[in-house]
Amino acid sequence: MTIHNLKIPTVALGTWAWGDSGASGNGYFGSRITQADLEEVAEKAHAAGLTLWDTAMVYGMGHSETVLGEVLQRYARGNYQLSTKFTPQAAGTGDNPVADMLEQSLTRLGADYVDLYWIHNPADVARWTPHLIALLKSGKVKHVGVSNHNLSEIKLANQILGEAGFRVEAIQNHYSLLYRSSEQAGILDYARNQGIPFFAYMVLEQGALTGKYSPENPLPEGSSRAEAYNGMLPRLKALTDKLASIGQSRGAAAPDVAMAWAIAKGTRPIVGVTKPHHVDGLVRATGITLTGGDIAELEALADATEVNTRGWWEKEM
Repeated sequence: MTIHNLKIPTVALGTWAWGDSGASGNGYFGSRITQADLEEVAEKAHAAGLTLWDTAMVYGMGHSETVLGEVLQRYARGNYQLSTKFTPQAAGTGDNPVADMLEQSLTRLGADYVDLYWIHNPADVARWTPHLIALLKSGKVKHVGVSNHNLSEIKLANQILGEAGFRVEAIQNHYSLLYRSSEQAGILDYARNQGIPFFAYMVLEQGALTGKYSPENPLPEGSSRAEAYNGMLPRLKALTDKLASIGQSRGAAAPDVAMAWAIAKGTRPIVGVTKPHHVDGLVRATGITLTGGDIAELEALADATEVNTRGWWEKEM
């Protein structure tokens, strides 16, 4: 059962780092962002026809949603799509924590419905998934998805929703050249066979695959991503050099090629956008066609790094 059609984009706009914005503008990502910057990003995305914005309550503990809502209020609601999440680990103690978190998100976003609502982490699939059904029936949620779920959890969620005439309509997991666990666990095949779009987050590994950072120019000191990635940077050089080389031959840059790889694998990247030129990169990525040889070489170089970029919040797939 589908209440209205979800427009499935080739790439989606990520706002995890928007939780860093504000007076200090220096948080998890170490990004210095102003609302004026983000308004310019939204204007460029809107002009490029990129319309799906992905956020979550836990991105800056509500701050990402608040800023996103403020930035998008200049546009008609029908001209963009909102994707946000229920995170069980942050659930309240009321009778219906899922509905409560959704209402808080809607208030921050300045919206009366979300196009796509996710169970962010599985925690207890049998407990949390049924709560989505009433939200779908209410119209406050148009479509539902699951994020960071393994294959058996995705199937269980699909079964629970299916008994009520609904289904899992999207899957969102960490997927990049450096972290292909969803592919190895059969989740990409399942999504393809079921006709479920797979959204890939951390395709650029929080900037580590852009080629911008190196041991001489590490990720921002004091940020969580610096702690996770700076020690890996020497191992990534051959891969990021190859990304840059392929990009140069196509009038593009290294991150564009990393995104194009994810698209070629049948996924829809969710990529963080904090600067207008990031939107340019998303547009370029959608126009790049990689050969089978390109893909094989990139994956071989990625495997040779022997790094593990699984996030602290993620379990094995």
